[in-house]
Amino acid sequence: MGEQLRALAAVRDRLHGLLSAVLAIGSDLDLPAVLQRIVTTAMDLAGARYGALGVLAPSGDHLEQFITAGLTEQERAALAGTHFPHGLGVLGCLIRHPVPLRVDDIPSHPASVGFPPGHPPMRTLMGVAVTVRGEVYGDLYLSERRDGHPFDEDDEDLVRALAGAAGIAIENARLFGYMRDSSEQFQRLLLPTLPDLAPFSGAAVYRTAAAPAGVGGDWYDTAVLPDGACAAVIGDVVGHDLHAAAAMAQARNMLRALLYDRQGPPGSVLTQLDHTLRAITDLPVITACLARIEHATDGWILNWSTAGHPPPLVLTPDGRARYLFADPGIPLGVDPGIPRPDHTAVLPGGSTVLFFTDGLVEHPGHPIDERLDVLAELAAAHAAHPLDELVHALTDHHPSDGHDDMAVLAIRTPVQDRPDRLP
Repeated sequence: MGEQLRALAAVRDRLHGLLSAVLAIGSDLDLPAVLQRIVTTAMDLAGARYGALGVLAPSGDHLEQFITAGLTEQERAALAGTHFPHGLGVLGCLIRHPVPLRVDDIPSHPASVGFPPGHPPMRTLMGVAVTVRGEVYGDLYLSERRDGHPFDEDDEDLVRALAGAAGIAIENARLFGYMRDSSEQFQRLLLPTLPDLAPFSGAAVYRTAAAPAGVGGDWYDTAVLPDGACAAVIGDVVGHDLHAAAAMAQARNMLRALLYDRQGPPGSVLTQLDHTLRAITDLPVITACLARIEHATDGWILNWSTAGHPPPLVLTPDGRARYLFADPGIPLGVDPGIPRPDHTAVLPGGSTVLFFTDGLVEHPGHPIDERLDVLAELAAAHAAHPLDELVHALTDHHPSDGHDDMAVLAIRTPVQDRPDRLP
């Protein structure tokens, strides 16, 4: 009776371990992370010291990727410079015949071709094919049970069950990756290629979040208006879905039409946009910063108005950086009846005005003022660079945590007589 209870307890523990393993490999949607977790989870399930997952090439006759786990730093160092296995020897048996494989003594197996120099000694092996949508995706290999025993039938049954769940996890990760890539491409297609802004120059960059949750609502646009002023806008629609992306496209198109139709200050244009959006659409909250840069007798005049958006950052030709902090107004979609303030600053010739979304500076572990200071220092260090290099430097070395999309738009005024200072 006691022996039966112990056997039942062992079965229960193994089933519990299998369920935990299945949940573990399904918890990621990033394909490289999923593949690595499959290996480590299989090792834990079977009590193996070493594990690997070989991903088959499209031809199906060799491995094009080999994900390993269990090797110590010293063992990895000893294998430095050694090519990963491509499916020769015993490993190739599973490629040619994708049925479960158990080997109690690798060196004596007829297909064994030995190990490369520096390879840790391995005697036992268990291999199981991993299939995705009915096609063999790769092979899962385990070696050396920690208790010193060969792999047995129970180990094989558990790892085969895990391999079935692994195929589903891999397919989910591949579908997610496809959707993420498609979403990013869709987002980029919605954003404009900057037009010729002569006599001004401009550059912009959009960067997706480190862990994208779908298409986003970051947007920007520029145009030289009929009166010769350069208009620039940057905005951020609340949300990360197709609704946010559609809202972004609608708001950008409406704003461009209003800019050409109305020659008023930015605040009045944003107010009209707010009324228009409310009248004909059902859009989420949008933050934005709209600016006009126009010629003045002593340089250039920047007129701008913000709707709950981060302030512009001005870089002067001598390398100084200054935020144009002012009353930000409320976001679009809240109350179009509240007046929107306009602000004015004099720009020296050759100045650069940077507009950006909050994904560039937000970090939960740091105050926003600190992150803004870091961005200003970074921008000042690259102020003399061409605009395209400048905007990419800001997104490459951004002070945020990278968990939100980010967009940067830079407009540079022509070089000419410069005022002594910014107001």
